[in-house]
Amino acid sequence: MAQSFYTSLSKSTTIFASSTSPSCTLVFILTLCIISLYTLHLHNHETPPPSPSTTAQRPPLISTFLNSASNYTISNYLRHLTLHPHLAGTPPSSASADYVKSNFESLHLQTHVTNYSVLLSYHLHSSLTGHFSNRSTAVTLPLTEPGLGSDSGVVKPYHAYSPSGSAYGKAVYIHHGREEDYRALASAGVDVRGCVAVAKRGGGMSRNAVVVKAAEKGVAAVLMYTVNNDRARTDHGGGVERGTVLDGVGDPQTPGWAATDGDVERLAMDDDEVLKRFPTVASMPISAETADVILGSLEGSRVPHLWRDNDLVGNFNRVGPGPTFLNFTYQGENKLATIQNVFAVIKGTEEPDRFVILGNHRDAWTYGAVDPNSGTAALIDIARRYSLMMRKGWNPQRTIYLCSWDAEEFGMIGSTEWVEQNLVNLGSKAVAYINVDCAVQGPGFFAAATPQLDDILVEVTKKVTDPDFSDSRLFEMWRTTSDGPLIQRLSDVFSDFAPFLHHAGIPSVDLYYGKDFPVYHTAFDSYEWMVKYGDPFFHRHMAVAGVWGLLGLHLADDPILPFNYLSYAAQLQNYTHSLHKLVERDVSLHPITSAIQELEDAAKQVEDEIKKMKEEEDGGHVSVLKRRMLNDRLMLAERGFLDPEGIRGRQWFKHLVYGPASESKLGFFPGVADAIYESSAKKQEIIQHEIWRVGRAIQRAASALKGELT
Repeated sequence: MAQSFYTSLSKSTTIFASSTSPSCTLVFILTLCIISLYTLHLHNHETPPPSPSTTAQRPPLISTFLNSASNYTISNYLRHLTLHPHLAGTPPSSASADYVKSNFESLHLQTHVTNYSVLLSYHLHSSLTGHFSNRSTAVTLPLTEPGLGSDSGVVKPYHAYSPSGSAYGKAVYIHHGREEDYRALASAGVDVRGCVAVAKRGGGMSRNAVVVKAAEKGVAAVLMYTVNNDRARTDHGGGVERGTVLDGVGDPQTPGWAATDGDVERLAMDDDEVLKRFPTVASMPISAETADVILGSLEGSRVPHLWRDNDLVGNFNRVGPGPTFLNFTYQGENKLATIQNVFAVIKGTEEPDRFVILGNHRDAWTYGAVDPNSGTAALIDIARRYSLMMRKGWNPQRTIYLCSWDAEEFGMIGSTEWVEQNLVNLGSKAVAYINVDCAVQGPGFFAAATPQLDDILVEVTKKVTDPDFSDSRLFEMWRTTSDGPLIQRLSDVFSDFAPFLHHAGIPSVDLYYGKDFPVYHTAFDSYEWMVKYGDPFFHRHMAVAGVWGLLGLHLADDPILPFNYLSYAAQLQNYTHSLHKLVERDVSLHPITSAIQELEDAAKQVEDEIKKMKEEEDGGHVSVLKRRMLNDRLMLAERGFLDPEGIRGRQWFKHLVYGPASESKLGFFPGVADAIYESSAKKQEIIQHEIWRVGRAIQRAASALKGELT
């Protein structure tokens, strides 16, 4: 607008000067100077308060958004999304991308698709037979769910990126496959070398960690089963949990850069950077019923007392090895496949270069009613409600991205490639990322976030009706039923927030209803299960969409970003108190404690600024530039926790407060946690160095929050 104004003005000035007297020209020039100074003053200093008529025309955003919720609409979206299995990289997955895209376009939202060519892993063949001491012939053990026809389109259970291979050996039970479990076996005289191990999912171990640890111990192959303690919410036995055994996130052949669809550098399959992502022994998932048959046949040492929990399948009490022998074969194929991220973009009117990002993945191991399309249905419904608000005259101040990721189940690949491709723009312009994966798994609201978002998350839940108690707000039931910290943190790597927080340092939130569900990654994760057990009236879907969408509105429209770094400083202090109990006396925590004090001082200073700025805002005297500068500091402070060298051994993960630790379950300061739990002659020196690194990261965050050079 400024360019066209001055262009037309320049032309008018030329004409006027050529046809009038010098005195008239002088008067005009003086008038022009006064207008220019006044315009410059308005742009650089104050924005006048909106007129009463403008204020009256602005739609009541929160009530419009909440009142336009529709359980029928969300149900309809989910039904369409789950008509067919849609494994990433397959034609049905492409059809699901088209469905999301067409819905965004029908809402008149700016829509586009970004493709990536990535290495995915598919099942070709698998078999498992048992040679039992009480039978003369081998028994073929089932590897898929009962009742599934060959034309169902459901992929047979497998572990993506497992190496192909065969093994024949005695069966042995390794519990969760942790280091402590192997120590218990060794103390009982159990030799697992050359055995086919049976492991129970859980104990804080990822599938990859179980298989890698088993390979270190000399195990020939691994079978994993999942215990279903919630038979009341399923009509089926025999569910088998599919999953990935890839280490880390993102496309294995393009670590750190995007696998764009076209000409791009790819590491060779035998490159060390690629090979370290894959396990070296084969693995497969099996059902709890198949595990029961195997484990019930074992003899040898007794099950260690510490393993005797309510999760045990059947009544077996021996761990082997043998006398049962297992004959195991798996053949898979790793190949390049095209994946599709789908986006709807609502441009901001005042700060279009500031991005609020809402994301959910779309691909599924099978039908994916819970995981992930309960979230996809909620995302489309948020798009519908935002579109309705736009038709009533609303547009956000900051740009909103609605993102449908692909290939999350293979290792957060779609979101990771996009973050890597857009890292500079996201690092300088992203306000926050709000993730929903499994929107509804069952009863109970759960949320995890970086601490500066705690306050706004709580405030939003006070505006949403509880889906199970219509006379209460969501916050009331959430607070009274929570059996741990109200808001969890985001150290684990289990959904698409990982690249945003752990690699790009973007404040993040993860939302879901229900702690877990019995048909996870099985063929029974269907629309029918959702209607019967998960959310029959789709009220929980509406509640998650309400919290998710309102968070997006506040982050996009609040004049001052609703971030509270005093909450962050308090959380870091709590971590330091916990850490104090784990380190030796000669290890100093002073680098961290002093840095936290700097962050707290900066946070208090910011709180004072916010209070003063809101007073100015109420009086109609708001400095747009000052507000922009303050928001930038609030937005960028999280980036300070990043370290370019990353976590030792996992350099891609840059965040030194939240990130994956190898053995520790601390949930914070992953580098320090790794150092505490590792065996090294220089252990204390390594711990102290990691403490210094965390201290410097917190100082960087404090410096960014202050916004001043020292």
